[in-house]
Amino acid sequence: MPGAFSFEIQSREGAARRGVLSTPHGPIDTPAFMPVGTRATVKGLTPEQVKQTGTQAVLANTYHLMLRPGADNVAELGGLHRFMAWDGPILTDSGGYQVFSLADRREVDDDGVSFRSHIDGAAVRLTPESSIRIQNQLGADIIMAFDECPPLPAEPRALEKAVERTVAWARLSRATHRREDQALYGIVQGGLDVGLRRRCLDELVEIGFDGYALGGLSVGEPVDEMLALLREFVSHMPERRPRYLMGVGTPADLIAAVAAGVDQFDCVLPTRNGRKGYAFTSGGVLRMRNARHRASTEPLDARCDCETCRNFSRGYLRHLLVCGEALGATLVSLHNVRFYQSLMRQMRERIERGTFGTWRGEMENSRVCRVIEEEP
Repeated sequence: MPGAFSFEIQSREGAARRGVLSTPHGPIDTPAFMPVGTRATVKGLTPEQVKQTGTQAVLANTYHLMLRPGADNVAELGGLHRFMAWDGPILTDSGGYQVFSLADRREVDDDGVSFRSHIDGAAVRLTPESSIRIQNQLGADIIMAFDECPPLPAEPRALEKAVERTVAWARLSRATHRREDQALYGIVQGGLDVGLRRRCLDELVEIGFDGYALGGLSVGEPVDEMLALLREFVSHMPERRPRYLMGVGTPADLIAAVAAGVDQFDCVLPTRNGRKGYAFTSGGVLRMRNARHRASTEPLDARCDCETCRNFSRGYLRHLLVCGEALGATLVSLHNVRFYQSLMRQMRERIERGTFGTWRGEMENSRVCRVIEEEP
């Protein structure tokens, strides 16, 4: 890995790995969860609050920042770290997922994507070269090659074409990349087809990247099929490079993916669900707008040490959420991010101790790993 980057695996248990990814803006202990700060902000939280949760790295998005305020503006204001007042590591997504989610606004060809801005309808062109140049301007520590992210389920030929473009665009991304203080990751596509995924991975490894990401998952396929793919495929990814699963997921997803050998994650769930009033806790997911919490003096989670749980009752949080007060969304989001970071810390510690397998079994049988559902 270039310059100030290195990746060291310190402990293992089965396929699970505990390591440290060093970057110019500090270390990332892995397995790591990166909260999503799409527009250069983790929604509803200040950088200091994000740091208090134990977060070391955050994610921002090329597509949204190129539209507003523009990469030139971010560069004028000192680059992404100074712009958003975050002095830790930052990863920027290439914009590929956002572009390909605009199915009714885009036209794809072998050189890139033309689309209409979701903000004002203006015509925009994004290519592998322009995506990398924008990310070079933004100045994140880790940047992503431009890829084609097909929805699932997809026809076999559509998946093959996406892999062909992803590999071709990865070559252009690698050739365009100019900054040695930024690590560049390649993105593996191929849907749920393990053979196609391996073909894509082999070609990306031949090009050479500083890390490898799994894209195109958690986009409509059954969770069991996604996890089966991870169990079969992750071990084929380069041993000495970070492995990043993009856009996933629930606590159960994270535990299963770490068991398969994944090192990095991002997902909008902690803050998106926080804004809706859903709190992740050691006793399962709480729907904080439910009337049962109206007179509760309990914290969200007695086992949690976050600012929300130390200071505020469930009754008060419900009041804020029902009244539409922004503080309610902030406090639940703050707790949720802390919950996720505590979960990642537990996994790192368990791998170090050699007890991850036992702990995983206990967690998978607990309410922590259940999907959002009505409380009993």
